Amino acid sequence: MVDQPGTTLRAGARHPAPGWSSDEPVIVGSVLGADYAHLGNEVASLTAAGVGRIQWDVMDRRFVPNMTFGPDVVAACRKYSNMPFEAHLMVQDPDPMLADFVAAGCETIIVHAETCPHLLRTLATIRELGAQAGVAVNPSTPLDFVRYVLDHLDEIVIMTVNPGFGGQKYIPAMEEKVSEMRALVGRSGRAVKIEVDGGISTATAKAAWYAGAELLVAGSAVLSHPGGKKAAVAELHRAMAPPPPEP
Repeated sequence: MVDQPGTTLRAGARHPAPGWSSDEPVIVGSVLGADYAHLGNEVASLTAAGVGRIQWDVMDRRFVPNMTFGPDVVAACRKYSNMPFEAHLMVQDPDPMLADFVAAGCETIIVHAETCPHLLRTLATIRELGAQAGVAVNPSTPLDFVRYVLDHLDEIVIMTVNPGFGGQKYIPAMEEKVSEMRALVGRSGRAVKIEVDGGISTATAKAAWYAGAELLVAGSAVLSHPGGKKAAVAELHRAMAPPPPEP
């Protein structure tokens, strides 16, 4: 998702949540707000800037109001980066397009819990295709939607905005949801990554990371930075500097 600066670090989020990892978080570069006439170059510059992944926000004008990329566009840009690609399928019926996005070069496929009546079957198909399986949940969707599929998941995406539009404000209440998901994953013993998507900037990244996120999707905070993409990624990492050791 495209993002913009939102809130500052809230008082309740100044210390890492239980289960938080001090490993350096991964910045996932979203191309949703990129220059569509030069997408290959945009992907290349995001890679050079130091993002750890490239995210493709796929919209169908049904589940969300906008329409974006198909698998042919993703495939055409694959040669511009050696970073992993992930397809975030914000679509009403993802099942018919899973194989196409894997064939286009996406190592991770993320579907929405709200659009998959047979979620276990969808996740199994993604893995059978050789990709990692991810599930996204909207801000108002309870974690019960994914509680019983952790064995079939590689990644869970907590939406920190309502999907479909760029430039939305980060929702701080989602930090509690991230922390709950971190605890749930910890109790399960599964190696499920937690990603946050929406409104991530230097003002919000630290709180999201401390809440338990390991991957943070950044769009306009990187693409629209006046100092360029590399400076933006560096600033995001500096904003998430670990707390000093206790005396």
